[in-house]
Amino acid sequence: MPERNPLRRRCLPAMLALVLAAALGACATRPDPADAEATAEYWEKNDPLEPMNRGVFFVNQAFDTMFLGPAAEFYRYLIPAPIRQVLRNGLANLREPVTLLNDLLQGQTGRAADTTARFFINSTVGLAGAFNAAEDFGFSRKFSGFGDTMAVWGIDSGPYLMLPLVGPSSFRDGIGLGVDLASDPWPWIVRGNDAGYIAWPRRALGVIDLRENLIETINEVNRTSLDPYATFRSAYWQLRRREIEGTATPFSARPVTRIENR
Repeated sequence: MPERNPLRRRCLPAMLALVLAAALGACATRPDPADAEATAEYWEKNDPLEPMNRGVFFVNQAFDTMFLGPAAEFYRYLIPAPIRQVLRNGLANLREPVTLLNDLLQGQTGRAADTTARFFINSTVGLAGAFNAAEDFGFSRKFSGFGDTMAVWGIDSGPYLMLPLVGPSSFRDGIGLGVDLASDPWPWIVRGNDAGYIAWPRRALGVIDLRENLIETINEVNRTSLDPYATFRSAYWQLRRREIEGTATPFSARPVTRIENR
């Protein structure tokens, strides 16, 4: 039978995680305001849900050790690097409509035009996205999601959030993930039973491909870090700050064009 409510099914995991996090938020204990150092560290981590997040991290690590990590290793062993790159290019090309939507929501019309050109070039000259031909025409690949859009709108990231089977996130990016999944046009274009046959293998391939790309990084953190949870949390915040500063200029920080009466 066709899926009756695909939007609900795609958004449900992220939404449940957010509801659970909110319900357990009262368990977090803030440091004594008189302890300036502890208070500064508390806000730098931005992790009031740390006990719950560490529990989710432990489950994620177990799943990764038993299933996802070995699957990524097998994927690397089985699929030659050039073919993996072709698959990675194809997955990135399918992501372009979501990037285009968020470019427009952010008021970035120039970047939206670049995204449209990149998608058109890679879908034609690049053989349905198998090759990143747009790079040769000067259209570098840039991704944008609804989490970035909310940052442009001035919405704070909110606390750190470890999502089950997804990994590091925040309240804002957790909601952004759900919106990105819901706004992905391909499951809506391919309706009925065929949608599931296309959507789920694509998502599974995306997860495996991402994990394969991070094999060395994750292995190094797990091998050398005394606290992998804290290391991944710090890396997430640093990465998101760089991404938002590089691609998402808040409306409040943009120059204002004044129109004077003549």
